[in-house]
Order: sequence, then C-alpha cells, then structure tokens
Amino acid sequence: MINQIAYTVFWLSAVVALVAAWMTIRHTQFNDAMFYAVSAVEVGTLALLGTGIAGVVTTDRHVAGTLLISYLVTLVLVPPVTILWGVAEKSRWGTGVVLIGMWTVAVMSIRVLQVWHG
Repeated sequence: MINQIAYTVFWLSAVVALVAAWMTIRHTQFNDAMFYAVSAVEVGTLALLGTGIAGVVTTDRHVAGTLLISYLVTLVLVPPVTILWGVAEKSRWGTGVVLIGMWTVAVMSIRVLQVWHG
C-alpha cells in the first residue's frame, strides 16, 4: 500500500509543481486554486505517514525505521510551510516557493520508497 500512496503523492506534487512553474513564468500570485492543490498534496502526505508508520510496525523484514519515519514527518511538514510562505510572498515568487516545495515533496516521496525497499 505504501508504494501506491508514495507514487500518488509523487505524481500529484509533480503536477502541482509544474502548474506552479507555469504560474511563476506568467507572473501569477498564489491563489485559492494553488492553496487547494497544495492541501491535496498534504492529505496525501498524511496518508503516506499513516501507512508508513503502520508498515514499519507490522513488517517482519529489516527497514531503517527511524530514517523512514523522519522522512515521512518531514514530508508532512513541507506543504504547510509552503502554503504559509507562498501566501506571505506577494510577488510572483510566492508560486516559485510552491514550485520548490512541491518538487521537494516529489523527490522525498521517491526517497521514502528507496528507504522502504532497502
């Protein structure tokens, strides 16, 4: 289950990052649609955190549990920080912050899979 959720978070955050890149190029400020998109990524990271913790607790194989959980907790923290910083930045770079934040989530979700599979 962790694989499907991690890939979903990856693709969702990658799409939001591409939209944020487009909005940055067009000099568009952070808006409600971007808020909801980043919030959807946050819901995915919360689901990934829950399944990741359950997976670490119930698995019978060796997994670097502390490393995995630290990645998962960091993943959950990135979208809210991105939203706060994006809203605070009134120039076009508010969406640039979203681009960097969502790219970070995309890369870290793949890293979670690497740690999970050993």
